Amino acid sequence: MSTDDVYALMARSQELPYGEARTVLVEDALRRAEAAGDEVLAFHVRVRLTDAYRYGGEPAKAFATFSRTLADHDRDPGRFDETHGLLWQMKAIVSSLTLFPEIPLDRTYAVLDDMERRYKAGGHSLQAVYHYRNVVARHVGDGTADDWYVKWRSAERDELSDCEGCDPTGMARHLVEAGRHEEAFEVAAPVLSAQLNCNEQPQSIQTALLPVYLRTGRADQAADAHRRAYRVHRTRLADLGDIAEHLEFCAVTGNEARGLEILQRHIGWLDRAPSAHADMEFSAAAALLLGRVAAAGHGAATIRRPGPDGRAADVPLDELRADLAERATALAARFDARNGTSHQGGKVRATLDAEPVVEFVPLAAHHRRPATPQATAPEPAPARQDDLAAVDDLDEILEIGDQRRRSSDLPGMLAAWRRFDAVAETAEPTPLQRARRLDARGVEHAVDGDAEKAAAAWDEASRLFGELGDETRRHRTLGRLGAVRIDLGDEDGFDLLVTAADHFTANPGEAADTASALLRLATAHIRFDRPGDALAVLDGVPEDASGQAPDHLGELWFLRGQALLLTDRADEAAAALRRSMEAARASADPELVASPALLLARTLARRESGPDDEVFALLDEVIGVVPGPSPMLAAAHSERGLAFLAVDRPADAVADLVEGIAAWTAAGLQPQAVELRVDLAAAYLSTDRALEAAEAAEEALPGLDGDYARRCRLILAHAQKQLGEEEAATLFTGLAEDAAREGQHDAVAHFLNEAADVLTALDMDAQAAERYAQAAEAYEKTGDPFGVVRTRRRAALCLMWSGDRDGAVTAMETARAALAALPPDNEPARVWETALTSFEQARVLAQAGRLDEAASHASAAVDGFTAIDQTDPAEDATRLLEDIRAALT
Repeated sequence: MSTDDVYALMARSQELPYGEARTVLVEDALRRAEAAGDEVLAFHVRVRLTDAYRYGGEPAKAFATFSRTLADHDRDPGRFDETHGLLWQMKAIVSSLTLFPEIPLDRTYAVLDDMERRYKAGGHSLQAVYHYRNVVARHVGDGTADDWYVKWRSAERDELSDCEGCDPTGMARHLVEAGRHEEAFEVAAPVLSAQLNCNEQPQSIQTALLPVYLRTGRADQAADAHRRAYRVHRTRLADLGDIAEHLEFCAVTGNEARGLEILQRHIGWLDRAPSAHADMEFSAAAALLLGRVAAAGHGAATIRRPGPDGRAADVPLDELRADLAERATALAARFDARNGTSHQGGKVRATLDAEPVVEFVPLAAHHRRPATPQATAPEPAPARQDDLAAVDDLDEILEIGDQRRRSSDLPGMLAAWRRFDAVAETAEPTPLQRARRLDARGVEHAVDGDAEKAAAAWDEASRLFGELGDETRRHRTLGRLGAVRIDLGDEDGFDLLVTAADHFTANPGEAADTASALLRLATAHIRFDRPGDALAVLDGVPEDASGQAPDHLGELWFLRGQALLLTDRADEAAAALRRSMEAARASADPELVASPALLLARTLARRESGPDDEVFALLDEVIGVVPGPSPMLAAAHSERGLAFLAVDRPADAVADLVEGIAAWTAAGLQPQAVELRVDLAAAYLSTDRALEAAEAAEEALPGLDGDYARRCRLILAHAQKQLGEEEAATLFTGLAEDAAREGQHDAVAHFLNEAADVLTALDMDAQAAERYAQAAEAYEKTGDPFGVVRTRRRAALCLMWSGDRDGAVTAMETARAALAALPPDNEPARVWETALTSFEQARVLAQAGRLDEAASHASAAVDGFTAIDQTDPAEDATRLLEDIRAALT
């Protein structure tokens, strides 16, 4: 076995996040080092393997590797010299020993004592020792934790103290357990805005402060900390205990839906929990969350739970809650038996019994607290008081009711019909009066939104009017019945509309009756995508209809505008909609302007020139006249947000898109809300709010397909790129694969280049080199020689940074060969690319020890940059050339 293989494996492992894949590589490296008989190399690999086990979610395995490396060091410190690293790892070993109830507590105390002895012998501060004595005391609950905390705070920090993020995190956890939340915030505050780059930070301090923020009135900071920290924790099995804290946060802040998403994502991790303690914490927090879900009225739900054999089953919520609560309680009992206290059991009971800290903490601007079903019906609104008490004539009351209905005075209409019912208790109505009241009953049901009851009432009323020979009222009612049946999905209702329209056209009486019948029929034609028929019907509406029914004129032009839009006559449609708005403004109901104004705004916004001031004025008017939550208001906010996006004002778009999403969600119209979240994500991304963009896109993506899904994935990829998340590279690669299937080689090249850029930024250079090389192949297919040269050059540099010097030399030669394809008609660009390639090739060759060749290329770079007056690059190349020549002497 060659030790070169070991170094190569270790280099590859460094590019992977902690987890199974990285651990496997380091284990392989250890086997090869042992097989090569290199004890020192094996020792150093074993030290790294301890870290891989700890951070990869297998802390129990770290005990053996740590014990072996510590014994090797003690046996021959001069040969196995990694004293600082071993003393540093000792802290985590102490903490990990508490997480397994089968490990006797005496062993933990023995390691603590050994740690103190070693720290003293090395002349180190005991600050870290006091820290971890506090950790053990808090775990056991033996009453000494505060004493160790005082010593910990008082001792001087040194190079073995936890980092500037982890140290205050531990202090905050101690203070939280003691109920000293303001002190915890004060301890953590100085580092909250610091740039922390520890493997455990800043997500650990953000998670530790969740209860602090909640109990000190900092709900917005709590939401932000949850969102930011969980994004990191969610990919790390080792952080299952931290994820439990986020489950509890969701449970006590009214975010049960978010908690269920987290639970569903991680419930399978229990079968490979990193420790019994993490298992206990997750199980307890999950049981609490499921209890809150049940209390919210969703106890009949099921949770998809993967099994250890890979198969999943839907488990009833109550059954899973009971199982997890029992699991957490049993594990706590094992810890308490080992520790000789009841502390862990008490913590589990406190978690299971936790009450909401606040009613609701919105995690994003568009989140709203779902309405809780009322246990009892709300008190009815007080009846309108007017002068009807003196009216005893049933016909007069019915006329008053009809008059108020025509003028859209719904409260007055309902008051009239209540008066009719009261008088009818002592005065027997005639058959006609009963039929008219039944017709009115249908209107009442329609106002209440009960279309089925409305249809039944109108069906019976039309029959009664027919028996009485009142054809006018019969056909009025048939028109209403036909419309509501169409709303219910019964297309046979169309025949009733035709019957009513034919009757009033053939027997003209009141113009309003003819207008109503024809307008209903035209509406149905538009609904069934027959705009030509709709326009023909509208041409027959009597000119004097508006005089008897003022709202008919506005409806007439509104329907005409809709029909014209369906026939691609946008200018005529806009004119019709403006006339509809004029009529609506002249009516007694300003809300009538909302529908034509909204449609006109949509029409104008979709012109090639895009939204203008008139569009925004129209949408402002709609939002101003619509009184409260409704699909109309949701649509207006949505349109205004999209218009702001179209004119490149994403910051202004956010507020409207947020309101639109919240309103669509409240109305139960999820498809509209889901699609609008993609636009919200785009607005967030354009205003450098990458976290919000990523979360909005992730919320939307499961409900999307086709082009919407592709756009959402692209937005998410760019947001994750800004956040420095490796998932961005995966998304860009997937987008490239989609583009390849469609033969879009330019898109393939672009997306692969983006993926490579992400990987380079994360120092995952070997993988980045592979993506750049793939991008170069795609650029060749698109006929972009500049793209080929650029990506091949970048691939070579990434190989150099990854330690593959020979591969870098070869890759750079392919980049140089690609220069031959550069077009001759752009000499400055050709010279620039040639000089830059020479410069980078000199660097690669110098790293490979081929200094003579490197000097030649560096000299060529100087000449090239100078020829096109690129002063700064020429100076960089000159310095490189001088360094290479110095190395040659």
